[in-house]
Amino acid sequence: MASNSANLWVLLGLGLAGILLMTKKLKKAIREDFGAFIEKFQLLPPPQPAPPKAPHPLTGLTFAVSDVFEIEGHVTGFGHPDWAKTHDAASRTSPVVSALVEGGATCIGKTVTNELSMGISGENKHYETPTNPASHSKVPGGSSSGAAVAVAANLVDFSLGIDTVGDVRIPASFCGILGFRPSHGSVSQVGIVPVSLSLDTVGMFAKDPNVLRRVGHVLLQLPYAVQRNPRQIIIADDCFQLLKIPVDRITQAVTKSTEKLFGRQALKHENLGSYLSSKVPNLKELIGKKTNGNLNSASIRVLANLMQTVERIEFKGNHGEWIDSVKPDLDSALMEQLNEKLEISDTMIEKFKSVRNEMRMAINSLLKDDGVLVIPTTVDSPPKLGGKEIFSEEYQTRVFSSLSIASISGCCQVTLPLGFHDSCPVSVSFLARHGADRFLLDIVQTMYRSLQEEAEAASKSKFSKNAVSQEQSAEIAKEKGNQAYKEKQWEKAIGCYTEAIKLNSRNATYYSNRAAAYLELGRFHQAEADCSKAIDLDKKNVKSYLRRGTAREMLGFYKEAIEDFSHALVLEPTNKRASISAERLRKLFTS
Repeated sequence: MASNSANLWVLLGLGLAGILLMTKKLKKAIREDFGAFIEKFQLLPPPQPAPPKAPHPLTGLTFAVSDVFEIEGHVTGFGHPDWAKTHDAASRTSPVVSALVEGGATCIGKTVTNELSMGISGENKHYETPTNPASHSKVPGGSSSGAAVAVAANLVDFSLGIDTVGDVRIPASFCGILGFRPSHGSVSQVGIVPVSLSLDTVGMFAKDPNVLRRVGHVLLQLPYAVQRNPRQIIIADDCFQLLKIPVDRITQAVTKSTEKLFGRQALKHENLGSYLSSKVPNLKELIGKKTNGNLNSASIRVLANLMQTVERIEFKGNHGEWIDSVKPDLDSALMEQLNEKLEISDTMIEKFKSVRNEMRMAINSLLKDDGVLVIPTTVDSPPKLGGKEIFSEEYQTRVFSSLSIASISGCCQVTLPLGFHDSCPVSVSFLARHGADRFLLDIVQTMYRSLQEEAEAASKSKFSKNAVSQEQSAEIAKEKGNQAYKEKQWEKAIGCYTEAIKLNSRNATYYSNRAAAYLELGRFHQAEADCSKAIDLDKKNVKSYLRRGTAREMLGFYKEAIEDFSHALVLEPTNKRASISAERLRKLFTS
């Protein structure tokens, strides 16, 4: 009897422990900021110019930066508490951050990064791993994990990270948002802790292609140019053969969108590995030594190994002395990488540099001024939290195969979300030649909506049986958003409406309701964009005209605001709010 009683207490204890563990996990999954931020503060923009002068280009936008950017008076943590303890507060703010603040955006804090900005999982044992808003049980991707999560969770409009070997592109793909790696050398690296200077590039995250484009123009100081359509959109067929998700989900969306917008003649297919092995002599030599001349199957893999080797050599050159003196508590996988002996001769280093130059020339020759290369961003869905798969040599070789193209050549690349597969985000990447950043951002803005529509159509054709339940789920999410709005929980309301839009992106009410919540938070650009989308879907949506008019008034676009309020009156002549607002603005505009 005593034995049975003891067993009962053991079972009760195990059950209680299980409940406590699940409670802890649940709390972690629903943290208010998804664990994205390591420090919060505000860098406020200068006052707006008086009308009729145009407002600052980034007015109303908020952003965050990875914890590698220097902010005056704040210690840069570089993803590790020992780094923060052994370094003083910054005496200046990174010029990149200052430029965005001067452009009208508000910086609200620093976000979590991998330890010493090394690694691609986004996991950090010292600060806890940010929760992936798109899939809570999956890694967010790294090293700029917190910056991606902050955007994906609608905590900021855009964010900054550093992309060395895919540190912006991977988390953008895993979190289902836009990620932009500009041309190497096009953005200042001053005031940023380096990882590998020959690969490091300041990158950006956003959900809205228009926001990405506006920020890109400020960050890159791009001169005015007439927007151009692509001459060719080239799909790298051999790169897509590496995918572990259905290839058609991606290539079909790109193909149909291209044909719809630019005609079938704009579409082309290419075996990229074969092309590079024929155009990059030093790469061909490296391949020959490793694979007995099997050029077509090996060239991309060799690039991946080359990129990783360069990163580790330059990282050790930058920070090896600090690691040796401080002996920080590092993740075992990272320590193993840093302890690996890399016996590289001076001749081989020179060959690496030659490969980089030849790669840039080869990509520039393939794409010229008006071509786009289409490749997968990552070849796998996001791995599970705490899993070991992402650290395996096989996984890293696969994932770096496509990422190495832009990192080695220095060309610009944008990661674009294309919905979900098996409850995980799916993405594709567009590349343009080095220096064609404006062209690439323009193409993304032009094609984004069409790509989303085609991706959604492809998904519905295969999963139409789930359509009814998805619409029902969307309505449930909307009602949750309405309740949160009534309770003045604006961020929560935005999250609910966003979930409704993911489930049913053709419902104008969801966009209009989210715009109302954005207005409460003073995010006028997002409110305007959502109202425009709602009006595209429903030309008689009076609330959307009223809300867009309000957003435009707050942004200083008085003429456009008058037009919106007037249109609302046409649809609903007795609407007092529209009448009063239009009359007030007419007096202001004509005075």
